[in-house]
Order: sequence, then C-alpha cells, then structure tokens
Amino acid sequence: MTEGKPALPEPWLRGTLAEVPPVARGVLHALELAQEDLRQWCGPLTPEQLHARPAGLPSAAFQLRHIAGSLDRLLTYAEGRSLSDAQLQALKLEAEPPQGTAEEILAELDESVAFAAQRVRALALHDYATPRFVGKRQLPTTLGGLLVHIADHTQRHVGQAITTAKLVSTSFAF
Repeated sequence: MTEGKPALPEPWLRGTLAEVPPVARGVLHALELAQEDLRQWCGPLTPEQLHARPAGLPSAAFQLRHIAGSLDRLLTYAEGRSLSDAQLQALKLEAEPPQGTAEEILAELDESVAFAAQRVRALALHDYATPRFVGKRQLPTTLGGLLVHIADHTQRHVGQAITTAKLVSTSFAF
C-alpha cells in the first residue's frame, strides 16, 4: 500500500468487466489478480532470489514460466484442440532452469496473460457444458470445468511463487 493511498480492492470487487459473462469474468479477474500479486512480490527480486530454490522448492522464476505455459495449454484444450508439437516441446523445456531477470520474466507473463484474456473472451459466449478433453489420455471435462481450472491453477502457482519470493527475501537460512 502506498503512503496515504488506500489499496485497491481485488479485481473481482472493482466492478469491472461487467460486459463479460460471469464465469469468464471470474477467470479474467483471477488472471488480473495474478499479475498484480506476482509483480508486487516477484518484481523486486534480484536474479539470484528469483532463481533460488529454498529447501528444494521450485524457483519463483519457474512458477512464473509455468503459469504462462499452462495458460496456453489449458486454453488449447478449452478451444477443443490438442497440444501442438511446439507446445509439447515448451512443456519439456519448463523443467529446465529458467533464465532472465524478474522484469523479463514478468513481461513474458504479461504477454501470455494478455493473449489468454483474448482467448477467454472468445470462449465466453460458448456453452460451458460443452465436452472437452485433456491430455494424451483425453480425460473428459467441460469448457466450464477448464475455465474454472485455469483460474484455480493460476492462483495455486501464484501462491507458490509468492511463498518462495517471501522465503528468498528474508535472511532465514536453509
């Protein structure tokens, strides 16, 4: 919070995106909150802190890159498509230690979230009960199930990134 200026309420309480159907609006608000929280907690990290793995946890950088990649993959399934070879290769590369500064990685995340928001808006008018299938095993779900999972999965990894960021920002030794 800035001195003398109250913090904004979370995106879902700001009365924004009223033109978007409720399920898609919730996903878009979750993505907006993710960006704000990640910028607040991971933005100030040094490259060493960003890539640190305290107690063997995945680095904050990994979490940021994973959020971006998973948005693309989950939205591909939501659109009724299978993953491309390029997406499968990108998934394999997520296991590699990420490189870059907080600003570079957050810029990649912002680009991914902006593209994801376009895709969510395009799906917003579809029937959320439409069957969809996930992964090589074609596990059954629905468009609505995938959209809710996009918000849930993103927020789960935001929490993990923030926890790691807080750990590496302290003098607590592991």
